[in-house]
Amino acid sequence: MKRLVILPALLGLGGCVTLEQPEKPIDINLNVKIEQEVLVRLDREVDALISENPDAFPVPNEAEEPE
Repeated sequence: MKRLVILPALLGLGGCVTLEQPEKPIDINLNVKIEQEVLVRLDREVDALISENPDAFPVPNEAEEPE
């Protein structure tokens, strides 16, 4: 007899799930900082070629102002 009384009470507590669209759009703020370090290693032959042909790869003068 107790089970007959408890069962309807439990069914009434089952609840209801509703899905509604939010009034304001969802705002996702991503502050991401990406750093990358690039290491370049020159082969000795390439280094020698650059040293032999300094005009091919000019080094900017530190005293000169950039344009």
